[in-house]
Amino acid sequence: MATLYLFRFDLSSIGRSENPGRHLHRFRGQGHLEPSWVLRRRNVVAVKSVKAFYGGAYGLNDNKTGLICTADELHYVSVPNSDWKLALWRYPPSLRAPSRNHPLLLLSGVGSNALGYDLSPESSFARYMSNQGYDTWILEVRGLGLSTTEKIESETLEKQPLVKASVYENSEGSNVSSRDGQTSNIATQLGQWNKNLINIIDGAQQLGPFQPFVQGVTSALEEFQEQLDVYEKYDWDFDHYLEEDVPAAMEYIRNQSKPNDGKLLAIGHSMGGILLYAMISRCSFKKVDPQLASVVTLASSLDYRPSNSSLRLLLPLKDPAQNFNVPVFPIGPLLVIAHPLASRPPYVLAWLKDQVSVEDMLHPTLLEKLVLNGFGSVPAKVLLQLSSVFEKGGLRDRNGTFQYKDHLRQGNVPILALAGDQDLICPPEAVYETVKEIPRQLVSYKVLGKPGGPHYAHYDIVGSRLASSEVYPLVADFLNRHDMV
Repeated sequence: MATLYLFRFDLSSIGRSENPGRHLHRFRGQGHLEPSWVLRRRNVVAVKSVKAFYGGAYGLNDNKTGLICTADELHYVSVPNSDWKLALWRYPPSLRAPSRNHPLLLLSGVGSNALGYDLSPESSFARYMSNQGYDTWILEVRGLGLSTTEKIESETLEKQPLVKASVYENSEGSNVSSRDGQTSNIATQLGQWNKNLINIIDGAQQLGPFQPFVQGVTSALEEFQEQLDVYEKYDWDFDHYLEEDVPAAMEYIRNQSKPNDGKLLAIGHSMGGILLYAMISRCSFKKVDPQLASVVTLASSLDYRPSNSSLRLLLPLKDPAQNFNVPVFPIGPLLVIAHPLASRPPYVLAWLKDQVSVEDMLHPTLLEKLVLNGFGSVPAKVLLQLSSVFEKGGLRDRNGTFQYKDHLRQGNVPILALAGDQDLICPPEAVYETVKEIPRQLVSYKVLGKPGGPHYAHYDIVGSRLASSEVYPLVADFLNRHDMV
């Protein structure tokens, strides 16, 4: 499969600052397109000459912010038969670590960008694995994070700064402006709904304590309004990720890392793990090698029926979404709106926080950073296909004729499946429903958490305060055992 190498930024040779508290400073001369960079820490990379819709990365202020990448290198790979260029965050192996045989691919959950795997220096799954000697890559699938298309890039390149702001402590995103004033009926309807909601919120400003919330909601919705015509282009489903995005990324990584046997190691969180399960199943059915030496799934399942997953709350939205032809679910903007009500008195939506992290497992600042910057918008087609995990037989392909769970028994890839004991989104019962379909000699299964604590919710497996001591070593040990040619 042909891929296109567009940009590669390796800033390791630029001089470092003596100030460890700052990482990267960017300055731009007025009227110049080419930015200048001053690197102050090697583990931050700037995005140069590229503009993308960083969905869901809205700040609770009026600043128009830019894009940020905290990896050592940022690569792009084109997707055949589409305009998409997928962002690959790269963390080369540490020179002090043992030499490894395979590169490592990290896949995020639905609507999630790469931030979740590299939330801070202390909560960075990606950097931990690179320090173990693995050439580590995070894929941002189409429509998320820094992934872009030629059209979006050319439309916005001259309209606003490419990158603004800085570091782990303050990673913020940006919006894409509309191409012109023309919108379709769908965008017009969504726009009118958006204006009505803003008017309602403006009328509630006398609430006093809710003033910061009102300002944040208004900001998020205004940016949502600007992006409506971009959302119309969100016309893909889960199988596009499976059949196009992931294979393109894997081929690119193979060409860059050159493993002797052509295989990769992979870790998938939530939908990322579902993609790995589906790939193994599809390849088993076709009797082809998935080119995976081993995989780790974190809070993932192809069949959620035995569990009381909170995702069942979304099922009533399925028919309205189909009937009204809603093109996209703005997960990121909705989380921005909900976050103040979940994290501040009177905690009207406090239950939402538990969906992400158990109390005291994630520092409030990092939790806020994740919620405000870690999610984008997702095509309705993706969520509608994923809803089949609650149907008999579990996840199906877009045609509804291929059930991915049916062919896991023919697979030959070693798998470590981890679940969180207090994961409300993908409970252990759901994880095990897929695990039991895998040959016993190939699968290892563990529920993280103890009766007296600590406990693990959906994201805690990836970036909580204990992940680096309890989860990352467990994953690394498993991958090390299977890092053989």
